[in-house]
Amino acid sequence: MKINFPITLTAADTNKRTISGTIVTWDEKGNTSAGATIFKKDSIDFGKAIKLLLEHDRTKPLGKLVDITATKTGLDATFKLAKTFAADDALEEAATGLRDGFSVGVMVEDWENEDGVMAISASKLMEVSLVTEPAIESARVADVAATDTPTENSEATAEDTTTQEDKVSDTTSEAPIATEAVEAAKSEPVAVIATQPVAYTKPRSPINSKATYLEHHIRAALGNEDSRQYVMAADTTSNNGAFIPTPQSTEIINGIANADRGFIDAISRQALPASGMTFEIPKITTAPTVAQANEEAALSETDTASSFISVSVKKFGGQQTFSVELLDRSSPIFFDELVRQMEFAYAKATDAYVMGEVANAGTLNATATTEDKTGLLEYVASAAAAVYSASLGFARNVVVSPQQWGKIMGYNEAGRPIYTATQPSNAGGNVSPQSLRGQIAGLDMYVSRSVSGTGGTGLGDYSMVVLNPDSYTWYESPRLSLRTNVINTGQIDVNYYGYGALATKIAAGANWFNKS
Repeated sequence: MKINFPITLTAADTNKRTISGTIVTWDEKGNTSAGATIFKKDSIDFGKAIKLLLEHDRTKPLGKLVDITATKTGLDATFKLAKTFAADDALEEAATGLRDGFSVGVMVEDWENEDGVMAISASKLMEVSLVTEPAIESARVADVAATDTPTENSEATAEDTTTQEDKVSDTTSEAPIATEAVEAAKSEPVAVIATQPVAYTKPRSPINSKATYLEHHIRAALGNEDSRQYVMAADTTSNNGAFIPTPQSTEIINGIANADRGFIDAISRQALPASGMTFEIPKITTAPTVAQANEEAALSETDTASSFISVSVKKFGGQQTFSVELLDRSSPIFFDELVRQMEFAYAKATDAYVMGEVANAGTLNATATTEDKTGLLEYVASAAAAVYSASLGFARNVVVSPQQWGKIMGYNEAGRPIYTATQPSNAGGNVSPQSLRGQIAGLDMYVSRSVSGTGGTGLGDYSMVVLNPDSYTWYESPRLSLRTNVINTGQIDVNYYGYGALATKIAAGANWFNKS
């Protein structure tokens, strides 16, 4: 857990370029980003490599710890400042009381909650910062030494700046203490890094409205450490609920649309010709004949005749109108998701169109009499024979409604599933509840939402169709998207559209279920 815990400087020596003071007072309460906090006696362990930073910014070091003493009341420390412009400014600010607070950074190892106050009993000192306002009033600069020219006793000065660095921890009068990072100030947030959960309470913070929260959230994103601490404090404070944004996942739940096109998948597919709203396909209407011929007899003569199937191109499209503000100020995934949803609608519309055309052109089966496992086999067998007879091509696919799919999965023989067997030896096919593809009596099965059933009891007619996929072909263009602006309202129109055409090459190549 990392927290900021500032204390006011009590001294600065401008001659020796040192700043001294109490950096921690035992059992004196201060406010941090973890809430009210106190340090128990001897609760901070320390070493030599402690730097003095400016306002907890690790990119702005000012100096180095040269002496630290643990007393009965707290920790007293002296820092030697570098010969930098930033250090010169810090010395001047400390000497004049403009920036005269200390803030310690510790890594907390052990703590307890005492009536809402975090009581730290073991931690490790990580850094100390010079800050404007401390959380503990007694943690202030006591002495500032800021001149580069040694005064009367230069030898003593040299000793002060060298030997004390080598024995930073030797001057402690008490046993060392323990781990976590605490930095604190009444106006500085405290970042606490802990190995156990912490109850956070609100520090003094400039965030007091949604506007100030947004301001510091942006500043934090740009790298401002102070704002990052303020935002962290607001986000982890139970009584700051008005300023805590509700997190929004980028996941989108959609249980009403998808891109499945089971019927179109079950027939043949080709690319749509590049131009024209109609196109033609040659079709043989009269085939030549061959017959046995006697010697010197005339040969059988039947002229080949042909015609054209005219195929109409249809346009499928949808439109969405929304404000330019929605596009500019919403999540970047908005437009991508909009197009994806329009693609789902396009898939549903085109699949339903193809199913309707095949239903109008195909033939009804007159053999199946029941809607059960026996009737299913009767239907598939008779429909496959009828399709071959009419198209001279094999029926390879069967398209079923979701309801028929469910019934087929339930067909069993003495309790043993026929189409969902785990070991499908001699099984009638393979139909899985986790796939819209399967096999029924030697045919590839497709499930389509466009197929339902319209007559009789139960699911009725048109709930299944056996077909030769070469008898029907779906020609389709790529999908297009057109975005235009409505000038007078500032709205945006998005058109999503494409072109498709169904060619019914052999109508009887589709045989629909009809048990009536």
